[in-house]
Amino acid sequence: MVPQNPRCSIVLPCLNEEETLGACIEEIQSTFEHGEIAGEIIVADNGSTDRSPEIAREHGATVIDVQERGYGNALRGGISAASGEYVIMGDADLSYDFRDIPKFLGRLEHGDDLVMGNRFLGGIDRGAMPLSHRLIGNPLLSFLGRLFFRIPIGDMHCGLRGMRKKSFDQLNLRTTGMEFASEMIVRAALLRMKITEVPVHLRKDGRSGRSHLRTFRDGWRHLAFLLLLSPRWLFLYPGIALALPSLLLFFWLLPHSRIFFGATLDIHTLLIAVLGIIAGLQWLTFGLITRTIATSMGIHPSSALIEKSLRIITLERGLIIGGICTIAGILLIALPTFGWQQGGFLSLDPTETMREVIPALLLIFLGIQIFSTRFFLAAAALSSFGVHREDGDGPLFGKK
Repeated sequence: MVPQNPRCSIVLPCLNEEETLGACIEEIQSTFEHGEIAGEIIVADNGSTDRSPEIAREHGATVIDVQERGYGNALRGGISAASGEYVIMGDADLSYDFRDIPKFLGRLEHGDDLVMGNRFLGGIDRGAMPLSHRLIGNPLLSFLGRLFFRIPIGDMHCGLRGMRKKSFDQLNLRTTGMEFASEMIVRAALLRMKITEVPVHLRKDGRSGRSHLRTFRDGWRHLAFLLLLSPRWLFLYPGIALALPSLLLFFWLLPHSRIFFGATLDIHTLLIAVLGIIAGLQWLTFGLITRTIATSMGIHPSSALIEKSLRIITLERGLIIGGICTIAGILLIALPTFGWQQGGFLSLDPTETMREVIPALLLIFLGIQIFSTRFFLAAAALSSFGVHREDGDGPLFGKK
């Protein structure tokens, strides 16, 4: 019987789990009884064609029919229907030991927002996790999570986790598939919620069929999602790593050719340096645009540095800077062209003229890039930084 005011809600996403669902529910109910926990069990059925919904109802669980397919959709539907102050989610394949529920409740009641299970600390039975997941996939993706977002956990993809219901409502999660698990942790980290972990025991699942998890497909989706939510590592750091040495090489070769370990570096290498500068600046621009759009969509919290930069480099100032760069580049091209005309359009020495043409083309590119990027940022940042406020401040016109 479901209590009127449950202390916690256990949410089980379900897709054809008739072999194991009943045993999971019984284990949860036994844990509730022994721990004197007032809890409810919600089975988020995601289109099962077997007897899973009937088994859940026979065991006293609440069944929520989630029409939109996907792990994320199932969890979102189940959590939305939860009435407990705390929500604990886990797979319905009997791989997780639900007797660990009190560990999660203890941390949540202590004040944590998100509590993750750590299978590497709690023990993994033989055959419960493929070696590729245990030695490569999970450690690598968990390391990237710590590196990109400073998430203090060692098992980012554990399916047994708990969260305050009000904290979950603040996350505004959007993904629908397996990457929902990563988005939950990343969003909690970005919102500076308190994240901790507890050891949990992983058993070999009770399915007779194959797992719903697809190693390479789901692993790639998790990796791509982490990168998309981290513009710094996807664009900013690679952009700096490419643009800075290219810029140093450009200024080193601009006056004249150089001898480097017996090799003569001239305008050909100078051109390569310019291409490195352009590619690096493109990456930096993409990073700025991506972060601005992510902020306007509510995926990332607002950045004080970006907001301040947009107020200093207003649209008008950006257009002026871009215009100056473009005009300067055109004038630099005009000078050798005028000299060429004065000399009767005779053959030119490329080692001399290209040292004027290449910087000119770079300035023209920078001008166009600054011009277009500043316009794009003004449009992308409208909802994020409040251009419609009555005082007229915002990314379009800056501060009055």
